[in-house]
Amino acid sequence: MKLITAIIKPFKLDDAREALSEIGIQGLTVTEVKGFGRQKGHTELYRGAEYVVDFLPKSKLEIAINDEQVDAVIDAIKASTSSGKIGDGKIFVTTLVEVVRIRTGESGAAAL
Repeated sequence: MKLITAIIKPFKLDDAREALSEIGIQGLTVTEVKGFGRQKGHTELYRGAEYVVDFLPKSKLEIAINDEQVDAVIDAIKASTSSGKIGDGKIFVTTLVEVVRIRTGESGAAAL
């Protein structure tokens, strides 16, 4: 089992959700986060004053899946969120040791 964590631009969230639905992904968790990478923020103008925005708004997707689905999920996220420009985001893949469904007590792949 794997946990896919993707940091993407917020306006690409619906595209990513639709792409994941098309390949059969039934559940995901979304969190609004802020951060920066190579972009290092940007400057904005507000009422004539310039100021630096260090942390940019992003959406964090977390998806627990079976090992066989990893490549399909990564491809779906990349295809639906890539603009080819800096700040498109990142995808992290980590191994899940155990998953337990609280309601039924199921564990492992059955809990996904």
